[in-house]
Amino acid sequence: MTLIPVPSRDDVTPANQAIFDQLKSKLGMVPNLYATLAHSEHALANYLAFQNGKSSITGKAREVINLVVSQVNDCEYCLAAHTVIGGMVGFSPAQILEIRSGRASFDAKLDALARLVRSIATNRGHGEPALVDAFFTAGWTKENLIDAIVIIGDKTVTNYLHATTRVPVDFPAAPKLTIGLAA
Repeated sequence: MTLIPVPSRDDVTPANQAIFDQLKSKLGMVPNLYATLAHSEHALANYLAFQNGKSSITGKAREVINLVVSQVNDCEYCLAAHTVIGGMVGFSPAQILEIRSGRASFDAKLDALARLVRSIATNRGHGEPALVDAFFTAGWTKENLIDAIVIIGDKTVTNYLHATTRVPVDFPAAPKLTIGLAA
């Protein structure tokens, strides 16, 4: 059940209408989760600025974080969206499922990232020291660590938004995770 209806373009402020227009031209749609942010005069613009800020974590690494955090938070919406995006950046369906479990055995550097992100997200910011060490040993930097934590926060915002509002998912459903979360 949707607790908060998804607003249409006509239901939002002129500033948010302009953002809807930009999203539609760029993505071909306004994702329901973004539209829901437009119930606030400022939240959508603030969130998009946060999400699109410069980062040392991009591409596949960013999707590793998005998928791991969304799985830890059991966010049906973000898992669906980032399964699609994960495929667009080059992950296979099997790799996406493994990433969601908190591992990436096919790439040592991404594996260290996935394991650390899972630890941070599961332990509410308290990443296991051995996993932080493994992250650095895999070739990540202090800048990467800080940027990864910022992306964890970004994804947590939308995970929580969906958990609270239950807006309809407008992406193909992500497959169920049949393997357990990595230890």
